[in-house]
Amino acid sequence: MIAPLQQGAADPRLILREEELDSGLELILLAEAALWAAVDTALEAEGLGLGRSHWRAAFLLRRRPGIGVQDLSKLTSLSKQAASRTLADLTKAGLVERGSGDLDGRRKPAVLTPEGVAFEARTADRLRTLLAKAYRTGGLDGVAGTRRILAALAGPRQGVGPTRRVVA
Repeated sequence: MIAPLQQGAADPRLILREEELDSGLELILLAEAALWAAVDTALEAEGLGLGRSHWRAAFLLRRRPGIGVQDLSKLTSLSKQAASRTLADLTKAGLVERGSGDLDGRRKPAVLTPEGVAFEARTADRLRTLLAKAYRTGGLDGVAGTRRILAALAGPRQGVGPTRRVVA
């Protein structure tokens, strides 16, 4: 386990050494595995035969209602074909409704149905619990620093699609 940086304990530039960066990558991969394990458990309990990409799409649709295939592809790195298939599966399951595009009939914005909102929430609740526990461990300063790091890693994807909506 990596010890937190102590105030004045070491030159902060040392965190950019290859070993420290590799350690950070390892922790990101292990954290990702823990999050996906929680998603997999929740999806299995749903019994709908849906996978990670389906929940990811539902989560992003809750946060950015109206995204379509192209935006979903950009946000998730799914191919356009895979993003289209994912939205079609969610539509078939009654979790998503597709509208018609205002300017282009081929661009069909998608929104969650009430059933889709409930589906997404059941999995997200598990992840929020994990994240809240981790944030409590990191403390207030750790939360702000973590959010800055993750935002930097997410890069321009943050600006894809309709403006994020804050859900109460």
